[in-house]
Amino acid sequence: MMNVDLRSDTVTKPTPGMMDAMMNAKVGDDVFGEDETINALEQKTADLFGMEAGIFCPSGTMTNQIGIKCFTQPLDELIADQTAHVYRYEGGGIAFNSSVSTRLLNGYRGIITAEMIEPEINAINDHYPRTSLVVLENTVNRGGGSCYTLNDIKPIADLCKAKGLKLHLDGARIFNALAKTGDKAEGYGKYFDGISVCLSKGLGAPVGSVFLASKETIKYARRVRKVFGGGMRQAGFLAAAGIYALDHHVERLKIDHSHAQILAEELANCGWVANVLPAETNIVLFDTVEPAAIVLDKLAAHGIKALSTGPNRIRFVLHLDVHPDQVEYVVSTLKTFEV
Repeated sequence: MMNVDLRSDTVTKPTPGMMDAMMNAKVGDDVFGEDETINALEQKTADLFGMEAGIFCPSGTMTNQIGIKCFTQPLDELIADQTAHVYRYEGGGIAFNSSVSTRLLNGYRGIITAEMIEPEINAINDHYPRTSLVVLENTVNRGGGSCYTLNDIKPIADLCKAKGLKLHLDGARIFNALAKTGDKAEGYGKYFDGISVCLSKGLGAPVGSVFLASKETIKYARRVRKVFGGGMRQAGFLAAAGIYALDHHVERLKIDHSHAQILAEELANCGWVANVLPAETNIVLFDTVEPAAIVLDKLAAHGIKALSTGPNRIRFVLHLDVHPDQVEYVVSTLKTFEV
């Protein structure tokens, strides 16, 4: 029996090359701005996305929450899809950290449009919170890895500019989106005021995300990070993993996408599966005839770990620690299940 962990792309272990890079990193005190590896990662990521500057943080939740704090004032309101990670999975941080309310939209698999956003922008009135920010997620976790193209984003960015709103990207899996769409990373800098880039999911780094914005915004973001308890010292050992990931693990994301497609196609042929969402990137969401908990127990009995995202919905996430023979094993195992 094989062991295959499909719970998340956060479960990866550093590769030997990544470990070597970490152990050989040049470090200093980052709070003093003296960790040259962190400085290099921040500038490398900013340059990649056509942004001025960046700040390295322990998690994507922190970079998202810093972005929201930088782009809003208390009593403001942000607009996001109702599946958004910043709303559902960041512990209520929007309200707690920024004293901001959230206007939720019902997009298609988490994808929202300018036409959906515009009527939800509040008029300037004492009765309403001030709409100040729009947050997009790319790819969309609860959308099954659905993704925006730059052509999708442009009308939203144009609307935000016309209405005086800031635009932030939760780019937890932005490189998966780029691998799918073929868009260039530097194109994002034209449209977003802030971008959160996660290094510890598909890219396989053990820790870390980078928040990208203008130099002025990043200066304030460093103060916010300090208040959030995110100031780090010799964290260049972690930043080195991020640099290695950017240099070596971006192109291979297409392998994860192909593995996801293989599993999605097999699930579509299983009588115990009621529905399979399109597998655009590295996430497969599917609905089961039996309760998801029963199916998860069956999978676990065969050494396959997965998560439920609803009473009858299960998520598989492909990543660099899932190899072709493991995909074949999962496929053969799925064939043995009965309703």
